[in-house]
Amino acid sequence: MSQAAARRMDADSFLEWDLQQPDARHELIDGAPVAMTGVRRRHDRIVSNLARNLGNQLPDTACAPFTADIAIRIPNGNVRRPNVGVDCGDADDSLTYSARPRLVVEVLLRATRRLDQTRKLEEYKSIPSLDYILLVEPQSPEAILWSRAADRRWTYAGMRGLDAVIDLPALGIAVGLGEIYRGLSFPTAG
Repeated sequence: MSQAAARRMDADSFLEWDLQQPDARHELIDGAPVAMTGVRRRHDRIVSNLARNLGNQLPDTACAPFTADIAIRIPNGNVRRPNVGVDCGDADDSLTYSARPRLVVEVLLRATRRLDQTRKLEEYKSIPSLDYILLVEPQSPEAILWSRAADRRWTYAGMRGLDAVIDLPALGIAVGLGEIYRGLSFPTAG
């Protein structure tokens, strides 16, 4: 890690610094850059399926999907990189972060599962523009959707099975778990 990374950074400095890093993308946590964890092909397939499905449903809207190459600025100063998201903000192609995130998705990893389900979840909930947080289980067709209600409180619902559908009415779309897991198989119990 460079000397610049060793000192405490704000979000703007971090985003500029991260563009210059040849090895990996990072998140900014409590002022310090932290390299992102590597993934297996299964995880990447789920991310690709989601990004493609969201993009196919949002072609003529002001919203567009993004992947972990685009950052999310957290009000507490941290910078996160969800696996997938939907941005409905400024279409400036030079931005390195989502201007108005409405959906973020984390595909759970063994190494980061607890963080994703606790600290990151709470950080995402603090983003005023966010309507949905989706946590996807990679080893079985299951997901938890956190939705912001009209009164601004968060509620959650679990979905299970390849026939389940995740409704995202604030975005005018729905995503089937079968689409998220397209091309993947699951071990049978027994």
